[in-house]
Parts: sequence; C-alpha cells; structure tokens
Amino acid sequence: MSAPPAFAAVIFDLDGLLLDTERLALASGRAVLARMGHEVGEEFFLTLVGIDAPEGHRRLCAHLGCDLDADELDRSWLAEMDLMIAASGIPLRPGVHAVLDALDRLDLPRAVATNSATARARTKLQAAGLAGRFPVIVGLTDVAAGKPAPDVYLEAARRLGADPTRCLALEDSDTGVRAALAAGMTVVQVPDLLPGSEGRAHRQAQRLDEIIDLLQPGG
Repeated sequence: MSAPPAFAAVIFDLDGLLLDTERLALASGRAVLARMGHEVGEEFFLTLVGIDAPEGHRRLCAHLGCDLDADELDRSWLAEMDLMIAASGIPLRPGVHAVLDALDRLDLPRAVATNSATARARTKLQAAGLAGRFPVIVGLTDVAAGKPAPDVYLEAARRLGADPTRCLALEDSDTGVRAALAAGMTVVQVPDLLPGSEGRAHRQAQRLDEIIDLLQPGG
C-alpha cells in the first residue's frame, strides 16, 4: 500500500513567488510618482513588498507627507505596469513549471492566495502563460482582510476542501509567511527582492523547484 501524500494541497503566493512582477511593480510605481512630482527611492518601495494596496497607500502617504488620491494612483500605476507587461510579458520565477508538473504527477490540488485583486491575479496568470493551472484563485477582493491576516489562505484551503494544517504554503515575503503561519499551514519561504528577515518559515529555499522533495509521500 502506497504512503499518503505529505500534504493535502499546495497554496502559492503570486507576485514575487510565481511571477517575477515585483520589479515591474517597483519600476512602474516609481515612474508614475515621478510624473506626479514625487521622487521615491527604491529602498522605500522595497518596504511595500507583500502588503496589500490600502496599507501600501497609507505608508506611501506617510512617507511623502501628503495625501494622494488612492483610486487615481492605483489606476495610473496599473496602467503603467500594463504597458510594461504588454511590451515584455510577465516572466516566471525559477522552477515554476517544474513544481506545477510535479503537482500534476502527484495529483495534488493547488491554489493561489494573493493580496492582488482577484480579477487582476487572473489577468497576470494569463499574461504569464499559467491560465488554467490553478483551479482556485483567492485574492484580496474575496476576503475581509489581506495578508498578514490569514484570510486568503484559509479561504483557499476551504475552496480546495483541504484542512489548513495539511496544506503547504509557498511565499516570498515575510508578510505572506506570517499570513500562512496564522492559517496553521506549513510554510516554505522562497525570497525574491528581499531576503527573509524574520526566520519564521519552516524552511527556506532559493528556487521553487527545491521544494519538490517535500511533495513526495513521506516527504
């Protein structure tokens, strides 16, 4: 009799974990703010990695010492990022296809849990060539609170019919790690622009495909 899978499901963050979009977000945000007369350094933008849009807007206004129209900024920022995506597409982070192929072989359910708006997440997955590879996509618009609250992870597990304590969560940011841990999941951190600084994840990896051994029965 074969051993049961190590996990009941695998839940992925999106930006910076599956998709190499953090650099696009940083470049497009700086460009838009520069046109508005605000020069914002890369170091500050890195403090926004992993947080949701409302909190990012609050921090940005505090940093600049002025109020910005959140809706106008979001529209301009997304439009600028869409121009960059149209020009060059969305690259994947290393090891994405290898992990997804391993999940297919093992018949393991998977989902995306992200602080992006759900429709936006679907658009980005389509642009990156991953449409159809995630039957469940839970975004900020599906829940009451974004990461570091556990809501997106708990909702993803619910939709998959999986016990959160038997889910493997994959994250790049410390904020996302906190969310997945609060949901009771096993967490592997695969940092992108920022190294993990809190040491809370159960394991760290340099690439997504380094976690394939965890997916095996008895892993």
